[in-house]
Amino acid sequence: GVLNGYNGTIMAYGQTGTGKTYTVGNIGKDDAAERGIMVRALEDILVSSTSASVSVEISYLQLYMETIQDLLAPEKSNISINEEAKTGEVSVPGATVVNIQDLDHFLQILQVGETNRHAANTKMNTESSRSHAILTVHVRRAMNEKTDLGAKPESLGDKGIPRVRKSKLLIVDLAGSERINKSGTDGHLIEEAKFINLSLTSLGKCINALAEGSSHIPTRDSKLTRLLRDSFGGSARTSLIITIGPSARYHAETTSTIMFGQRAMKIVNMVKLKEEFDYESLCRKLETQVDHLTAEVERQNKLRNSEKLELEKRLRECENSFAEAEKNAVTRSKFLEKENARLELRMKELLKDLQLQKDQCDLMHDKAIQLEMNLKNTKQQQLENSAYQEKLADASQAYDKKIADLVRRVEDEQARSTNAEQQLNEMKNVLSNQQKSIHEQEKGNYQYQRELAETTYTYESKIAELQKKLEDEHARSDAAEEQLRQMKRIISDRQILSQENEETNELKKKLEELSQMYESTVDELQTVKLDYDDLLHQKEQLGEEVRDMKERLLLEEKQRKQMESELSKLKKNLRESEIVVEDKRMKEDHPKGSSESGALTSSQRSQGLKKSLSGQRATMARLCEEVGVQKILHLIKSEDLEVQIQAVKVVANLAAEESNQVKIVEEGGVEALLMLVQSSQNSTILRVASGAIANLAMNEKSQDLIMNKGGAQLLAKMVTKTDDPQTLRMVAGALANLCGNEKFLKLLKEEEGIKGLLTMAQSGNIDIIAQVARGMANFAKCETREIMQGRRKGRSLLLEEGVLEWLTSNSHIDSASTQRHIELALCHLAQNEENANDFKRTGSVTEIVRISVESSRDDIRSLAKKILKSNPYFSS
Repeated sequence: GVLNGYNGTIMAYGQTGTGKTYTVGNIGKDDAAERGIMVRALEDILVSSTSASVSVEISYLQLYMETIQDLLAPEKSNISINEEAKTGEVSVPGATVVNIQDLDHFLQILQVGETNRHAANTKMNTESSRSHAILTVHVRRAMNEKTDLGAKPESLGDKGIPRVRKSKLLIVDLAGSERINKSGTDGHLIEEAKFINLSLTSLGKCINALAEGSSHIPTRDSKLTRLLRDSFGGSARTSLIITIGPSARYHAETTSTIMFGQRAMKIVNMVKLKEEFDYESLCRKLETQVDHLTAEVERQNKLRNSEKLELEKRLRECENSFAEAEKNAVTRSKFLEKENARLELRMKELLKDLQLQKDQCDLMHDKAIQLEMNLKNTKQQQLENSAYQEKLADASQAYDKKIADLVRRVEDEQARSTNAEQQLNEMKNVLSNQQKSIHEQEKGNYQYQRELAETTYTYESKIAELQKKLEDEHARSDAAEEQLRQMKRIISDRQILSQENEETNELKKKLEELSQMYESTVDELQTVKLDYDDLLHQKEQLGEEVRDMKERLLLEEKQRKQMESELSKLKKNLRESEIVVEDKRMKEDHPKGSSESGALTSSQRSQGLKKSLSGQRATMARLCEEVGVQKILHLIKSEDLEVQIQAVKVVANLAAEESNQVKIVEEGGVEALLMLVQSSQNSTILRVASGAIANLAMNEKSQDLIMNKGGAQLLAKMVTKTDDPQTLRMVAGALANLCGNEKFLKLLKEEEGIKGLLTMAQSGNIDIIAQVARGMANFAKCETREIMQGRRKGRSLLLEEGVLEWLTSNSHIDSASTQRHIELALCHLAQNEENANDFKRTGSVTEIVRISVESSRDDIRSLAKKILKSNPYFSS
């Protein structure tokens, strides 16, 4: 049945020494056949639960003198019992729970438990168990596998949500009932026997009531009956083992044991299958997925932002480099265009000069050809002249010496002509000599003509002809001289031309250099064009990346809208919770017992308050499941004031539940609330945040965190930040909760927490004064506990701040609860003998006397009387 999801109980009952522990809890180290029901049951369960979806856990407790002790962790004593209000299920949350791997592991644990169990030697049993032992086996089985035990439960809902069957098996080894005169117990054993018999008596009463069908079952008379409430008349399958002794001496005990078994057989249990949705595993799975998706979204956002920034940076750099390159290209292009135009103009000028030089060369060539022709004519004339001279020599042989001289002179002239011809061939070297010879020739011709005229008149015609020839020769000589001058000019012109040719060559070289520069400029221009094309290509790529970025931004906008819809849903849930809270406040503020207003009865009011509280808890639980504590705390940092207020209200409502406080602390809720109180100026936020801190200050872990973060000092300074009574009441409540922790007394005083409470009390608000009085009572109570345990000595820290005067002056306040806290604080302070002088100085002793007589609480009056008797100063 336990493997199928039903609870089960196996219990051994009987007189001491009749074999209950042997039957139920024997380990059987040496012989497996000696094993008891505990070992055999666990062996069957472990064999049947080999699948990984089945987990088996155990806890081993003993009920010793009405205190529950953990046999697996002896340091845990006086463990409390918990009962769920809705289901009525009994649990022991403080017990050690061990996950069983195999049978050997269980035997080791069982051996540890048996070693720690109380046992004693009596006349009836050498190892008499002095406590009730309860072995609880928790079986948890996931329903994703096929059940092989034939159970066919009804479907519980969605197939998508995993289901789990939870069951437990109680194996109970009751301590034996005994009579003192027969067992021979004495001393402390008598006390143990008394508690054993009382718990068994309570169990018998419950069995009788269930067997008789009574409407009231006294299960709360003993912790044993509370633990076994589900086993008798509940939903568990129960097997009862009755052990009796064969001796006639114990006839009465045997009869009582059998009658107990007969009455127990009349009880009918309504077995119930416990199958439920496995919300824990589903929640863990969903939380893991949400965390993974959240981290992935944050990573993608960071990656997109970094890529966006990098692309924007690259785009700006490309635009700047493109603009600079374009500017340089335009400037270079203009410069090259100007240089090209200049070079083209220069080239035209050079071509024009070259054409002019070519024309001059052609002209010089023509002149050289003409000069050569003239030289040829001169040579021919010289030949003709030599022939004429020969004829003249033949004709003038008859003349006298003068004609011979004339002939000789003519021959000299011919020689000179020959020299002139040679001079013409040499050009440059004989030009000056040729001019002299021409002058001499002219003089000789003139003298020859005069001598010829004087010598002969008969040959006047021949001389005239010869003179004519001489004149012609003279003309030719002049022509030759002119040709020589022209030749000089030609030679000089050629020299100039050679110089110009050199300049032309230099210009050609410069032209070639300019041409090379032009070609390199064209290449650079081509390179700039290629760079420009690359920049255009990069610009297109950047444009595509920008379009992709726009698509991503659109997707992020869509996600943001989804988040806004979730936020609106959150606001709606918050409004629902606020309505529930307002209904609760209206019902609390409604006057009690007012016959004129027709108020509800006390039972109706409590029922309505429970409904509102359950509705509020359900709303908060649903909100916590849908959104998550981490996201709600994240909304506290929102820049939207309305969102921030709603988020703080949700956190405050969640902090009111003890089950949510651990989650809030683990997710950093304390730090977020303290930071909000420090930075915000909004009165609503300050009030709600202070209330949330006050709720969290009831948890010890939260108290450590609040004090470590300087929360006490921050709360103490709130009195200078706001004068709102509700806010100050919340702050005073938080400080009052912190005053209840012994570790923080000195730190609270140093961080002006006590001074802050007294300052808040000056407002005169009755609710604030009530919280201040509660804080002083908590502080004084903790101090008294430390003094009694020997951990502290000396005068109270409260007296240094003037708390005693305030307590004395407000001891007659109208509020009963406030007056009770003030009286309690005065009594705790009066217990410290070091405070006696302060009580004498302030006259507070009379208040202790009044409290011992007039206090509405019996325990406070008794404490005041005890102080007056024990303290010699007060008694005098």
